[in-house]
Amino acid sequence: MRKILLILLALLLTSCGAPATQIAERAADSSAPAELSPEVLASPTLPQPTPTVVEPSVVPSPSSTSGPTATETSLPPLELPTPLANSPALLAWDGEPTYLGDSKPGFFFRVKYDPEIWALTTDSYGFPAIGHRGIEYCVISTATGRGLPSNMNVDHDVRKLGTMEFEISTAYLNGARRFVTYLGGDANIYTGFEVTFKEEADLCIQEAEVVLATLASVQTSQATPIP
Repeated sequence: MRKILLILLALLLTSCGAPATQIAERAADSSAPAELSPEVLASPTLPQPTPTVVEPSVVPSPSSTSGPTATETSLPPLELPTPLANSPALLAWDGEPTYLGDSKPGFFFRVKYDPEIWALTTDSYGFPAIGHRGIEYCVISTATGRGLPSNMNVDHDVRKLGTMEFEISTAYLNGARRFVTYLGGDANIYTGFEVTFKEEADLCIQEAEVVLATLASVQTSQATPIP
């Protein structure tokens, strides 16, 4: 009877699944970590973010080959008033001397100009000037000594215009005349003028010197400067 019971027990364990030895082994390995299923092992890994490399910004330095050369922008020519009917043959331009330290108090300069050729106005910067009616950009304005760019050179001369002696400086850029300054005066004033031009430089200078040759000093009470 006991033998029969043992045989039935063995049959029962066989029909229920794995052998008893495998059940014992699995029970012994219950403390080990569970193995991943094939589906988990085959799943793709998440993509790692690509590090961003920040390149330092580079500011291009100026060079002669970095682009087209900047061209000089011209100011518009001066707007000149219409000549007055029956105006005198010569009109006066009175103004404060540009070198007050070398001039006596109470005196202005005076030059005279033909109103058919010149017009009294203000220059592009709001200072008194006379502009030539027949030559655009031919202008006589007041001036003081100033420095020049290194790419300009100057020829100096001393000449008498009218009754006064002038120090005359002609400025050149790349061999081309750009402007001429005139410094002169009498016992009462010392003042400066600048003659600028673009075309017909010789004619502009010639006619400007006709005006500058009339330079004289006048008492402030007798002057009629531009407002």
